Amino acid sequence: MATETGSGATAAGTGAVAPSAKPKLDTTGAEWLSARQEDGSPGDVQIAFVDGYIAMRDGRFPDGPVLVFTQAEWDAFVLGARDGEFDLD
Repeated sequence: MATETGSGATAAGTGAVAPSAKPKLDTTGAEWLSARQEDGSPGDVQIAFVDGYIAMRDGRFPDGPVLVFTQAEWDAFVLGARDGEFDLD
């Protein structure tokens, strides 16, 4: 599956987010990793390391969309998750 996504910096003076230039990634042969649930079954969120990027998908829909992160974006996401930034409580 080839995937292209973008997230990026704020465009000057507009407040809009400009897409960053990320390459199309071929995730066909990627080794997808997932955490285990308490019952031992695989988790729904899967990640793969492809060409210096981190790809993330919903393992229930492996042919669905893939989010692509740079290493800096991934680091910020992981630190935010550790700090509870995304907690729903």
